[in-house]
Amino acid sequence: MKQKAIITKIHLVISVIVVVPAAFIYGFDFGAFLDLNPPTLDDKNFYKAIMGLYLAFSLLWIQGVLKSKFLNVALISNVLFMLGLGFGRVISTVLDGLPSMPYLLGMVGELVLGFYGLWILNSKYSKKV
Repeated sequence: MKQKAIITKIHLVISVIVVVPAAFIYGFDFGAFLDLNPPTLDDKNFYKAIMGLYLAFSLLWIQGVLKSKFLNVALISNVLFMLGLGFGRVISTVLDGLPSMPYLLGMVGELVLGFYGLWILNSKYSKKV
C-alpha cells in the first residue's frame, strides 16, 4: 500500500478494529468491560440496535479502505460518527461528571480519530488515492 493510501485510510482501519468489538460488547456482553446492566428487554433491544449501527458503519469503512469509490463517503461518515460520539461524551462529562476510564479513553480516541479524519478530508491526501 502506498504511503498516501496508508495516511488516508489508517484511521478507518483503526476505527474498524475498535468499533467491531465494541459493537459485540454492547450487543451481547454488557458487563464484560463496562458497567452496563440493562434491566429491561427494551434496554437490551437498544444496545443491540447500537451494535447494528456500529457494524453497519464498520462495513462502510471497510468498503472505503478496499474500494476508492467509497473512500470519500467512508471518511465523512467516520468523521461524523467519531466526532458525534466524542462530543456527546464531552457534553456528558461536563453535565454529568467524569465517567469511568474506558469511557474517558473512548472519548479521547473518538476525538482523535474524528479530527484526524477532518485533517485528511481537508488535506492533499483526500484527493484521488
